Amino acid sequence: MNDNGYRIRAMTRDEVDIAVEWAAQEGWNPGWHDAECYFATDANGFFLGLLGEEPVATLSAVRYGTSFGFLGFYIVKPKYRGQGYGRQIWNAGLRYLEGRNVGLDGVVAQQANYRKLGFTLAHRNVRFAGPGAGEAPDAADIAPLSAVPFETIRAYTQAFFPEDRSAFLRCWIHQPGSKACGVMHNGNLAGYGVRRACRSGYKIGPLFADSSEVAERLFRELTANIDPSEQIMLDVPEPNERAVALAERYRMEVAFETARMYKREVPDLDVRRTFGVTSFEVG
Repeated sequence: MNDNGYRIRAMTRDEVDIAVEWAAQEGWNPGWHDAECYFATDANGFFLGLLGEEPVATLSAVRYGTSFGFLGFYIVKPKYRGQGYGRQIWNAGLRYLEGRNVGLDGVVAQQANYRKLGFTLAHRNVRFAGPGAGEAPDAADIAPLSAVPFETIRAYTQAFFPEDRSAFLRCWIHQPGSKACGVMHNGNLAGYGVRRACRSGYKIGPLFADSSEVAERLFRELTANIDPSEQIMLDVPEPNERAVALAERYRMEVAFETARMYKREVPDLDVRRTFGVTSFEVG
């Protein structure tokens, strides 16, 4: 505890809802069930900064395996900004992730600060938003992920993330109010995607696919029969030109952007088959 009463401790599960609510106030549009899956990933990786009993700062610093971590929910309550509370909780999170490569998705306003702190730009992520895509495609080879062995899903995901994330994945693909499906080719998974309900509209993430054709079929399946008044959001890694073209083909427009950055080396991940990023908060 500091002389002014500022202290930092791990969050309880219920306190993760504070971070999610603040993220909503910042315009980040979290999903309704994000907190459950994020906390299931690393129950010790969520930090709360308090003045007395008042929450003033949040940060997630989630551990994956033995070599990787991801920072998110770096938020200071507006009236307490510029007083050092954010830097202190940031340092606490980095101590928790000491010895690991660390990733984050930085908002535009913070990217210069992250570079000064030693983070390297990997690529931009661009959020596209637009209406649903109408009718679902022929679903002969599209299966709900609940019908696909989890080990098949886990193995497929390895190309897109630096470490095993089974605890998160089990929760993410089965969260309430979501739709998760994959395309099977000759008994093998050729791509999968998850749609979840958010404070406003729906987000698709992840959307992984072996080809543009598979990505588009999954996109159409996940956006079918959505009320035209509801927006669909897809967070696209900018280097994947095929993903950008998919979003533009369905009249989606740029709504937001972040920068994927890493503290050490940029991991060798398959961005070319990443048509939709899973989450800006936990990677």
